Amino acid sequence: MKKELNRTRKCPKCGAEYQGHPAISRRDNKTPICPDCGTREALESIGVDIKEQEHIIKTIHRTQEK
Repeated sequence: MKKELNRTRKCPKCGAEYQGHPAISRRDNKTPICPDCGTREALESIGVDIKEQEHIIKTIHRTQEK
């Protein structure tokens, strides 16, 4: 199980490489996507504009670095 989390994957939505748990796309409820795209889809679904989405994602990344 741990080895599976360390595997590098490529997001079919944005093309970014990532490791860890994928998000599941809200578009079809089955496609694994990177956590950033998952966050963007969730924020988009509640009406958050793109500029604010990017600010939130940058904040998440900053928090994870600590």
